[in-house]
Amino acid sequence: MRRRSPFVALISAYVVSVAGTSMSAIAIPWLVLTTTGSAAQTGVVVFAQLLPYVAAQLLAGPVVDRFGLRRSFVWGNAAAAVAIAVVPSCYALDVLTLPVLIGLVVVVGVCRGVADCANGPLVPTTAEVGGIALERAAGLNAGANRAALLLGAPLAGVLVTLFGSPAVVAIDAGTFAVAAIVGAIWVRVPEPPTREGLGVRSYLRDLGEGLRFVRGDRLLVGIITMVAVTNLLDQGLAEVMVPVWVRDEVGSPAVLGLISGVAGGSAVLGSLLGAWLGPKLPRWSMFSVSYVISGAPRFVVLAVSDSLVLILVVWFVSEVFSGTLNPVINAAAYERIPPDLRARVLGVLRSTAWLGLPFGALAGGYCTEAWGVHAALWVFGGAYLVTTLAPFVFPSWRQLDHRTEPPPVATLTAP
Repeated sequence: MRRRSPFVALISAYVVSVAGTSMSAIAIPWLVLTTTGSAAQTGVVVFAQLLPYVAAQLLAGPVVDRFGLRRSFVWGNAAAAVAIAVVPSCYALDVLTLPVLIGLVVVVGVCRGVADCANGPLVPTTAEVGGIALERAAGLNAGANRAALLLGAPLAGVLVTLFGSPAVVAIDAGTFAVAAIVGAIWVRVPEPPTREGLGVRSYLRDLGEGLRFVRGDRLLVGIITMVAVTNLLDQGLAEVMVPVWVRDEVGSPAVLGLISGVAGGSAVLGSLLGAWLGPKLPRWSMFSVSYVISGAPRFVVLAVSDSLVLILVVWFVSEVFSGTLNPVINAAAYERIPPDLRARVLGVLRSTAWLGLPFGALAGGYCTEAWGVHAALWVFGGAYLVTTLAPFVFPSWRQLDHRTEPPPVATLTAP
């Protein structure tokens, strides 16, 4: 149990941090909307936090390698705590203008990106110390993320109603601080040796090394391509098509929350099943079948049925299978990436997978407006099905079953 305590501490810190982030994702837009009345300004603030976060995932790898995984995780969360705490302070002093808020959320996005860039490689590092199978570690990490998101949003709605948006943002600052403290005290494991100095030339060289590693691995290229495309399609479904379908077929916004709750809960269950079954089942079969079942059926059932019960059943099953994907994806990546490259390569993988998110709602909105929601569902669902058939077509996906032993922890140097 003592060997596993760093992994448990890391997952606990991650849950607290993600839950707080999920709460502020509700509270900050609501604060902007209620104080300015402008949906456009609300969108600008959300975009100002999301874009730096994605960019930091891509660009922070060489910095994390120089600074160290645990220190980057701790100081990233600590800096995010300070930056987000300034928001309610400025609000209380009546100096929270839109430019000030945008500047603060940009800083928060960058700090969160650095912390999560370090969290990615810390998962396999702490798992190896604790003797935990990589599929299990990846599944527990993914389940923790989904559970925190599932709990954070409704909790934020209650707290915003009771205490107001600034108070909820202050709570988010506390969650970042807790994550930093937990990481500083309990997440102590051997790490790849850090490098001295970080000039522009060495930074670009290290960043290029991570990009070249990804480009040279066909399986990793296939994974990030498939995930980027399906994330785009999922975003169009969740942000545009489901609300339009609910408006046209049901007319009650409560159904949106019901669908979201069922999807979130079943995804947590799927992540836990993936953590349990991942080490026991062939990865290629588990991944390929799960991706097909988790994707297109959700679009099809909305296009052909107006039965809410049937839709909830299909979404429940699909999201359970969706939850089993991350344990396979991350375990394969952990094994294939050398420990000294994990921060850079995992950052590239995660940021690339997120590239489609800003465009998914845009594409979904235009398609729904032009063709109607049912035609848009068929187009997006068809694209999803074609994308998820890739593992059955391209031989490189069979490498998922080529399990390799992670490098022994004893060869690493403690920070």
